[in-house]
Amino acid sequence: MTAELQQILYIVSAALIIIGLLGVFLPVLPGIPLAYAGMVVAAWAGGFKEISILVLILLGLLTLASVAIDFLASALGAKRAGASKVAVLGAALGSLFGMIFFSLPGLILGPFVGVMAVETAQGKSMREAGKIGFATWIGMAVGVALKVGLAFAMTGIFLFALWY
Repeated sequence: MTAELQQILYIVSAALIIIGLLGVFLPVLPGIPLAYAGMVVAAWAGGFKEISILVLILLGLLTLASVAIDFLASALGAKRAGASKVAVLGAALGSLFGMIFFSLPGLILGPFVGVMAVETAQGKSMREAGKIGFATWIGMAVGVALKVGLAFAMTGIFLFALWY
């Protein structure tokens, strides 16, 4: 591999990692998987000398855990409060449309509004729908907190392997 190509790969790697870490907070981006892809590119660019296959396997397992958390956190919060399966979809759509049209406030309030809209449309009272919406939001917040922890752990492992 030429030095020029290696530099380009390191730049691509850094961009993927940075975008991926931003994606931990923005549900539209597959954050941790993007960061992991950047780490794989960096390992490849370095000939797997600093970042070994074993480190990549560990980082891959943490990435899979983050994907599982993404799917389970808000769904478990909603389910615990008695949400319908369609309400969980409402939360996802609320997140997406909230972020697109209202930026960060929409991202925060979107899941709550989406669940409430679906649950009230299905005949639940505003109080019951609000309770389910709040539980969904709490589940989503716990999921984000867990993903942030995983992102820090992965970044620490990656940097440790890279520099030591």
